[in-house]
Amino acid sequence: MSRALDPTGLSALLERPGVRRVLAALDAPGAETRLVGGCVRDALLGAQTADIDMATTHRPEAVMRAAQRAHGLKAVPTGIEHGTVTLVTEDGPIEVTTLREDVETDGRHAVVRFGTDFLRDAERRDFTVNALSLGADGSLHDPVGGRPDLAAGRVRFIGDPATRIREDALRILRFFRFHARFGAGAPDAAALAACVAARDSLDRLSRERVRAEFLKLLAAPGGPALVTTLSATGLLARITGGVGELGRLARAAGAGLPPVKRLAALAVGARHDADRLRERLRLSKSEHGHLLGYAEVLADLHGCAVLDAVAARALAARHGLSCLADTLAILAGEPRPAVTEAARAALRALEGEGASPAFPLAGADLVAAGVAPGPGIGRGLAAARKVWLERGCPTDAAARADLLARALESAR
Repeated sequence: MSRALDPTGLSALLERPGVRRVLAALDAPGAETRLVGGCVRDALLGAQTADIDMATTHRPEAVMRAAQRAHGLKAVPTGIEHGTVTLVTEDGPIEVTTLREDVETDGRHAVVRFGTDFLRDAERRDFTVNALSLGADGSLHDPVGGRPDLAAGRVRFIGDPATRIREDALRILRFFRFHARFGAGAPDAAALAACVAARDSLDRLSRERVRAEFLKLLAAPGGPALVTTLSATGLLARITGGVGELGRLARAAGAGLPPVKRLAALAVGARHDADRLRERLRLSKSEHGHLLGYAEVLADLHGCAVLDAVAARALAARHGLSCLADTLAILAGEPRPAVTEAARAALRALEGEGASPAFPLAGADLVAAGVAPGPGIGRGLAAARKVWLERGCPTDAAARADLLARALESAR
């Protein structure tokens, strides 16, 4: 397979006002600044990216001085010890990094020194498609064959794959993510073999880095196919600590669910899976909550052969309409539960209302009816809510009156 590249995208990139302003500010005799990496790659694909990076022969302090002299630029020393200065422009932030050369690497960290050689800087990058650079004069520089690889849908490490992975083990996951986004056909055989051989090095990475990269992989267009490869090679178990529900992941992706929901579909079958993933991937409280919600809906659906309208409304009230709808999308096509047309109609009606069914009683209603504040309030509301859920969450006046009577009976 070969894709057509769009050379006009490079011109459009150079014409962006912020890009022009930064290149003009850094233009100096004996110095050179180029756009590098993903923004050049994406421009060739006809896509505009918000993340713009430049590499320069200027040292960081010279970049700071040039920005201070230029009108409309603000310099922020975001990583000046590593050679990176962020210049804030009308197009947003542009990261400018002094050319670097690796002195020492240990798989997690690299010791670098500043340099002036664009070729050496390109050779220290991960994949050929990420080593393209664009000069201010419009010249495309491709020292490692990134352009033909991009056109062919081929993701390759620069140089020896094993060496690149030893420099940073996160490149194992980055390889799968970039192939999921830009690749076509089977992954590069040499790269895949090197990733599998280096699988033990994943254990030495910070869990936060693994989490960020894996969620990006799950969000990529070809994510499910590449996760299938991860599973077949044993790499998935090193990441999640369990087996993968590949069919459910594919349905979650097909439904356009966000990455954390795709993670739930792939790796959660019960609450303990959600707890394991929270620790293993250092998930946020919100992310863990999404996984728990999915696990709880699965638990309520366990043993449910047929989901009717009453049960569907009750589940929406218990777990929220969005969580239920996402879970049913993930389970679509599986033998259980069979969702009746009446249940689908009930869920569509709730979507039209924009909310899950709301329990029509509160503690104040019982107090107004003469119940003294205390344990009886909670006991009465719990009894009424149980009946309400069993009946499919009715909210009309007659149903509310009956529920209040049941609550009062249980509260006294």
